[in-house]
Amino acid sequence: MNFALILFVLVVLTGFAWIADKLVFLPQRRQAAEAAVVEFDRQQARVGERFADENAPVTRARLRDEKLRQPWWLEYTASFFPVILIVFLVRSFVVEPFKIPSGSMVPTLLVGDFILVNKFEYGLRLPITNTKVTQGEPLKRGDVVVFRYPKDESVDYIKRVIGLPGDVVAYEDKKLTINGKPVPETPLPDYFDEERVGYAKQFDEDLGDRKNAILNNPAVPPFIIGAEDYPYRDNCSYNNRGVVCKVPPGNYFMMGDNRDNSADSRYWGFVPDANIVGRAFFIWMNFSNLKRIGSFE
Repeated sequence: MNFALILFVLVVLTGFAWIADKLVFLPQRRQAAEAAVVEFDRQQARVGERFADENAPVTRARLRDEKLRQPWWLEYTASFFPVILIVFLVRSFVVEPFKIPSGSMVPTLLVGDFILVNKFEYGLRLPITNTKVTQGEPLKRGDVVVFRYPKDESVDYIKRVIGLPGDVVAYEDKKLTINGKPVPETPLPDYFDEERVGYAKQFDEDLGDRKNAILNNPAVPPFIIGAEDYPYRDNCSYNNRGVVCKVPPGNYFMMGDNRDNSADSRYWGFVPDANIVGRAFFIWMNFSNLKRIGSFE
């Protein structure tokens, strides 16, 4: 379901109702209210002070309010337009919330984490079409990025940027090399993976600008099983040790931090720049563990 499209349709519908109310229906209601008040005052003057309603001011105000009140169909359209518009603009151009559905980014992000994604850092993009209208900052290695899955653009994925355009990325024997330089790893205490109910080897990976934790399961073989066909597949060479890829222009090589439990660029290919949604930067809620709230690398 394309929530951005649904939100856009709601903005258009409620916006039309809001404009129609301001230009047509509200003036009509004001005219009817003034006419009703004039008629009420005329009736009060006709009966005279002796028989006049003691609560005439209250009745007069209530009568005017009733005539000015929006009908139910405007109350449920035009009245919601400002709120829906603000939500649409914030979600499209400032931040967008997402929920982590899988364990591919463990230990950085856990299932059930609710995260915020920066929508302007890499350049503003039009909602629905995702067309970039401002340049913004370039993606950096190590950024955690939400993007539209190249195989099904109605689905959002989250992974870490490993390879930039022109990079040669090798992941062989579970060791990462970028442009011929091994990426430094520092061993950390073993991590208990609750999803797989077992321990995995944990390392601190240094991609230059930032460090992040990754997991490796020694029981899983290094070679890639089930790699699909995808654009620029000729840029990749698969062997019994893993895979080596040269990232084509305008694309990125993405990997999950849970290296043996992540369907990523090793399996379905590169992510075009046009598919980038934004950079994930903050966990705003995890109902199972409130200590998870905060920023992450």
